Amino acid sequence: MPEIILNNYGGSTSLLSTAAAIYAELTPAELPPPEDDVNSNLFDKYELGQLLGCGAFGKVYHARDFRTAQSVAIKVVSKQKILKGGLTGHVKREISIMRQLRHPHIVRQHEILATKKKIYFVLEFAKGGELFAKLAKGRFSEDLSRRYFQQLISAVGYCHSRGVYHRDLKPENLLLDENWDLKVTDFGLSAVRDQIRPDGLLHTLCGTPAYVAPEILGKKGYDGAKVDIWSCGIILFVFNAGYLPFNDTNLMTMYRKIYKGEFRCPKWTSPELKRLLTRLLDINPVTRITIEEIKNDPWFQTGYQEVISVNHPFEFKSWSGPGSNGEFLNAFDIISYSSGFNLSSLVKGNGGFIIKEQFVSRETPEKIIGKIEEVAEVEGMTVAERSGASVKVEGQNGNFVVMVVVNRLTEELVIVEIEKKENDGEIWKKKFKPEISRFVYQG
Repeated sequence: MPEIILNNYGGSTSLLSTAAAIYAELTPAELPPPEDDVNSNLFDKYELGQLLGCGAFGKVYHARDFRTAQSVAIKVVSKQKILKGGLTGHVKREISIMRQLRHPHIVRQHEILATKKKIYFVLEFAKGGELFAKLAKGRFSEDLSRRYFQQLISAVGYCHSRGVYHRDLKPENLLLDENWDLKVTDFGLSAVRDQIRPDGLLHTLCGTPAYVAPEILGKKGYDGAKVDIWSCGIILFVFNAGYLPFNDTNLMTMYRKIYKGEFRCPKWTSPELKRLLTRLLDINPVTRITIEEIKNDPWFQTGYQEVISVNHPFEFKSWSGPGSNGEFLNAFDIISYSSGFNLSSLVKGNGGFIIKEQFVSRETPEKIIGKIEEVAEVEGMTVAERSGASVKVEGQNGNFVVMVVVNRLTEELVIVEIEKKENDGEIWKKKFKPEISRFVYQG
């Protein structure tokens, strides 16, 4: 039987979701004070409030945005602990994935901030806490089970359409906002399409034992979408029953039940819901129900309204705060650096893939941005937007789009982040890249 990798951010429960649940239950007078090693004034952008929760690799605080007075959750993680714990890949993947996801039922990542020792994840604050805490008080009615399952499938379907597979869906990773609507969180164990092997399957063993799909136990590779659907089936069963379909104090016995698909619905389950659960918890991933089939199911369809979510992959962001004057770095991928251009990720957006590259340089932001504008002028491109150390260049009737942001890393170094469309032809490779490659720091 293979070993199952559990979520390392805070045991079997998401650090952020645990924090939200704790916060929802405590009054300000009961909340613990901020830690001494974290300044309450964060980057002149956020007022750090009470400590909400702790995990093995970080702490979560409630905070207030100075500009909007909006509540946010800030996860503070030690870079040293990430490196020592071997979690660099998990954290980088979570940052990359959450950055591209914009859906009403997914916790939004607002931005990433960092100093030399710490990384600060600024996230949407889910005031309602964990859905798990609500379940602990008793099972849901069938109507409420349907409502939350519809929201869950809407979010999961959105992720799958963008090549993202969560792989650790469970009630502990589902939060509630102030309107008691569901929010999916904790993408630390997620996979993306570029992790799929030539056989078309994923092979990393991960997840939480009671929610893991039988094909993962078989060690023969698995379809990330079908694994998520299985977990959604477990969640729906728990909503309706108030307990797990496959459970045993002996882990090996529980795995055998999962592998055989041995479960029984409670007597109050309607025939329509029972049929859907049977298809969700089909031990054969080939015949297991798909997202589209779920959405067309009569039980699911009752009162369902499709959520329309639009991504804006080239949303222009200017940054004139501390990160631009040498105090701190505000960058997407702050955990590790390498000399030369680094292909950080591929993100599917409207009109083609967006390529993300980054490099470290000793040159000033002004000189780097100036060179981009100079090449754009020579090539007949348009500087669509310019603000501080950020520039967006467009051309070829919208087929060429490049956004370059330069942030201060140290007093001597900057990090240059580039986003561009894949279908730009050879313009970036032949015209822009050779000119700015001379700025790459090789030290």
